[in-house]
Amino acid sequence: MEINRSNINEIVTKASLRPDKDYGQNFLVEPVVCQKIADALNIQEGDLVLEVGPGLGSLTHFISEKKVQYDAVDIDIRMVNFLRVVYQDYSNVKIIENDIRKHDVSKYNKIIGNLPYNITTETIQYFLTNAINADRLVFMIQSETLAHFYDISGKEYGPVSVLLHLLGNIEKLFTVKAGSFYPAPKCSSVVFAINIDKQKDRQEAIGTFNLAKKLFLNRRKTIQNNLLNALKDKGLVIKLCNDLSINPLARPEDLSPNTYLEMCRYLQK
Repeated sequence: MEINRSNINEIVTKASLRPDKDYGQNFLVEPVVCQKIADALNIQEGDLVLEVGPGLGSLTHFISEKKVQYDAVDIDIRMVNFLRVVYQDYSNVKIIENDIRKHDVSKYNKIIGNLPYNITTETIQYFLTNAINADRLVFMIQSETLAHFYDISGKEYGPVSVLLHLLGNIEKLFTVKAGSFYPAPKCSSVVFAINIDKQKDRQEAIGTFNLAKKLFLNRRKTIQNNLLNALKDKGLVIKLCNDLSINPLARPEDLSPNTYLEMCRYLQK
């Protein structure tokens, strides 16, 4: 069922499905935008597709028509019950009630969703570390949040960005105006894709991510002090910085993802 400006009020009123602020629910009511987001996933025959937080099914309508196995996971039982009725005759669609951060995502190779602001970073981190078969992920998030994943220097740069850049690359696709939602949020959103390079060593990338998390705990401290806190060995810290030509007075955000990878490899030896 297509969700649009003409039927959104009738649906939320008759089905008692008012958006829940606790779940960060804002429903897309522009079918053209929904089609564009669904197309960005590049779904092919044989794909196993996962949608995060389908809500009323704005994206579900377009993905369900694809001849692929498709699971939609939502934590809100109201939305789950609504979608189970709407898509009861679709043998390829499964509507699941669960917290996406507890759902087994290992089998899916295509993942899509409109992510709530309050769990955006946590959710993307979960996918990057657990969706071992994923090769393309398409998400819509608040525009101001993209820098947390896109930047590889500066104050927005962090461990998840290190992990993402070691596993693949990120594409900014297009922006979505606040007026495209019901209710309208306070800011615009951005749709972007993560392309996973299957040739990358996932376990090595995750190990590097875990090291980066320790070194980003105190962003204002030097990398030397952060390494000392993590390793408890001053001699090793000095040798590491010398051998890898790392400025010991640099801050965590001054080091590239590849430098974190080099540190991880060095310590594993």
